[in-house]
Amino acid sequence: MDNLWIVLVTTLILLSTVILYLKFRSRTDISSTHKRSSPLPLGTLGWPFIGETIEFISCAYSDHPESFMDKRRLMYGKLFKSHIFGSRTIVSTDAEVSRFVLQSDCRVFVPSYPKSLTELMGKSSILLINGSLQRRLHGLVGAFFKSSQLKAQITRNMEKYVQESMEKWREDHPVHIQDEAKHIAFQVLVKALISLDPGQEIEFLKDEFQEFVSGLMSLPVNIPGSRLYRSLQAKKRMVKLVKKIIEGRMKKGHRTVAMDVADILLNDASEQLTADLISENIIDMMIPGEDSVPILITLAIKYLSGCSVACQQLMEENMNLKRVKAQSGEPLCWNDYLSLPFTQHVITETLRMGNIITGVMRKAMKDVEIKGYLIPKGWCVFTYFRSVHLDESHYDWPYQFNPWRWQDKDTSNCNFTPFGGGQRLCPGLDLARLEASIFLHHFVTQYRWVAEDDTVVNFPTVRMKRRMPVWVKKRRDP
Repeated sequence: MDNLWIVLVTTLILLSTVILYLKFRSRTDISSTHKRSSPLPLGTLGWPFIGETIEFISCAYSDHPESFMDKRRLMYGKLFKSHIFGSRTIVSTDAEVSRFVLQSDCRVFVPSYPKSLTELMGKSSILLINGSLQRRLHGLVGAFFKSSQLKAQITRNMEKYVQESMEKWREDHPVHIQDEAKHIAFQVLVKALISLDPGQEIEFLKDEFQEFVSGLMSLPVNIPGSRLYRSLQAKKRMVKLVKKIIEGRMKKGHRTVAMDVADILLNDASEQLTADLISENIIDMMIPGEDSVPILITLAIKYLSGCSVACQQLMEENMNLKRVKAQSGEPLCWNDYLSLPFTQHVITETLRMGNIITGVMRKAMKDVEIKGYLIPKGWCVFTYFRSVHLDESHYDWPYQFNPWRWQDKDTSNCNFTPFGGGQRLCPGLDLARLEASIFLHHFVTQYRWVAEDDTVVNFPTVRMKRRMPVWVKKRRDP
């Protein structure tokens, strides 16, 4: 018994010594490296090694994932220090600080992601690379995504796939909006990336892609059988298929008129854009088809289901457009969908409340001083959009779905950043709005619906717990 007490006491002393040493080393590292006039933001680094990650994840799974930030913001202010996902981190819930971080170039801040995600993306991913190659890739893809040619193509494909899906809906069986939106958006995106039509190959990509994205926030353990290992193998199989398509085009020669993203990248004269780099980035660009666009559509239906006044106004606006186009005998074009003001207000409000992208992480490449505080070199910065979008100092009744608030509100200010910002602003933001507008138009003009109860899951990605089941009934309106 005495020996047991000796072991326990010795263990406690050793553990206490290690903790004190780690805390002392952390403080001396900071003080010796940064001889500064500006202090670090207030906050705590939490437990050794794990920091505050467990509490952060616990809050992220709750109905109010921003509660982790709100609690610390009340204690320390809108800028505070923490330790999450293995990194000492400055968390920003300040819109101006976040804008500064997002607009800074790679000499000041570079992307920083969990290890499992960086392994899956690869070193040459557009999400991770910096400098001239990143600007080149982003510029090429962004310009093509903004082109009238692609918007017209997206409109035709989206209309086709939406109608094909809706023709299979039954009134005696619930429709899961999240599943339908994912199926449609994935086909539209793959068509825009590599001109692949529905069939065996796209079904193969879809199945492998599900395996791939399952590991984006997994434990960074790459051994046979692990989640990360299976996801990496799935990506290899997808890259093999896409590379076969890319190399086939290389042999045939470049198209004079680019029909998809692969053509745009192949037509570029840069020797850096190899078949491997293009193939891997094509896979990475599929991620919006899995998350951003389908979840935007799904959340819009969820919020509209709980706001009958907004639903009625949206239906009337789209019905009016449908009648006008029917009388003129002209088909709907992408400009028509984006010209509907209230439809765009609904999408904007859905982006604000839904926070499909909750924030981004950057790593400081040098000491940065802002608003009287220091962001030390090597530390991460987590710009948390959700807290800004739900801040009552920016939005009245922020938890209330209110599309009318955007009638006299500017979407280009730093208080609204649903797609990030700066040099890495999501190049597909206009296409996301277009696809959501098309789906909503056909949904509200063709169907009445009743939604079943469902809840939003916010971590590791935003999604509906029950995939948003609704009961639909065909409209008989003229």
